[in-house]
Amino acid sequence: MSATASGAGHPASASRHAAPGADVDVLVAGAGPVGGVIATALARAGVSVMLVEAGADCHEDLRASTFHPPTLEMLDSLDLLAPLLPQGLKAPVYQYRVRATGEILAFDLTELADITPFPFRLQCEQWKLARLAAARLGDRVRFARRVVHFDQDPDGVTVHLEAPTEIETVRARYLVAADGANSLIRKWLDVPFEGFTYPEKFLTLSTEWPLEAHFPELAYVNYISDPEWWHVLLRVPSVWRVLVAADDGVADSELLADSTRARVFDRLIGNPDVETRHRTIYRVHQRVAARFDHGRVLLIGDAAHLNNPLGGLGMNSGIHDAMNLAEKLVSILLEGADAETLLPRFGRQRRAVTRSFIQEQTKKNKAMIEASDEARRDVFAEMAEVLADPDRRRAYMHRQAMFASLEEAAAIA
Repeated sequence: MSATASGAGHPASASRHAAPGADVDVLVAGAGPVGGVIATALARAGVSVMLVEAGADCHEDLRASTFHPPTLEMLDSLDLLAPLLPQGLKAPVYQYRVRATGEILAFDLTELADITPFPFRLQCEQWKLARLAAARLGDRVRFARRVVHFDQDPDGVTVHLEAPTEIETVRARYLVAADGANSLIRKWLDVPFEGFTYPEKFLTLSTEWPLEAHFPELAYVNYISDPEWWHVLLRVPSVWRVLVAADDGVADSELLADSTRARVFDRLIGNPDVETRHRTIYRVHQRVAARFDHGRVLLIGDAAHLNNPLGGLGMNSGIHDAMNLAEKLVSILLEGADAETLLPRFGRQRRAVTRSFIQEQTKKNKAMIEASDEARRDVFAEMAEVLADPDRRRAYMHRQAMFASLEEAAAIA
């Protein structure tokens, strides 16, 4: 199959034709938010790109819903933020709460207005960004196309795609795996995916019920600490999302049953009759690929690293991978920069901050909200001191908002 990317009435349509001997310069596998962002960034720069997705469209996945300030800056640079903002909720304040005492520690990102034009989190379902990017990319996107195998050589990558009626073949100079946690590309590379899987499942219940009427000063983002029953309350435009831990020994069918939904909301607000719009179960991992760069095949997003969702760092770090790699691929493909220098640098930069910040911070976030009463008192006492000290508070929010991780990555040669 010859599949040279072509224009679609957007600034990205300036993409040049691929180099001789290739259908496209870059084939991106996976049309989630991470794949959509890197494909958009490449196309806008003039790189010939194709985005392939195994599904029939961009999946309406409700897992990720928080965009941090530097991520918003990146989306703004791609002209993706202006249409996304009205589809989400601005959340400048996020809270840590103690279930037993009602104690609230609230951090306000508007204090960072001097360093970012977007001093807030945007609460918006990830699929909205994925669909926006796919629409902008137009006919550069191929749905119902799953990468099943590839062969790389010194000049490029031959990628085999499972299409509805046949196996299609695309020749690309580079293959980018943004195909998620179960990445077939990562598996074919046989790269170790180091880390662990949490012993419990995570259950998410989405409801239109006005939870804000039951809790004083409830923010759009809330982490509730309790050694026996921690939970997270996140607001997106259409629903509240309630995230709780679930016993791994309980069957999924039971966790998704009305009886479980009733127990959760009876415990949460004393009302077992709350209706839900979505109920989702997923396993949670802390894993990092041993290497992100593999010659002409590159791993980003969940294909490269997984972490628990507490803090909203997973999708954001994947988008940061995408922007880092896009910049380097543009330099290589359009400016003749040395791939053997830049691509390993991408791998070092993003893997280092994934291990030093994303992995460690998400582990700490989980440990904090499920800590025993005694340990929690110590943690929250220290957090209260941070909140009361302007310099420490600002440094904490700078790090939690992911500015620090980007600075750390940029400093890695």
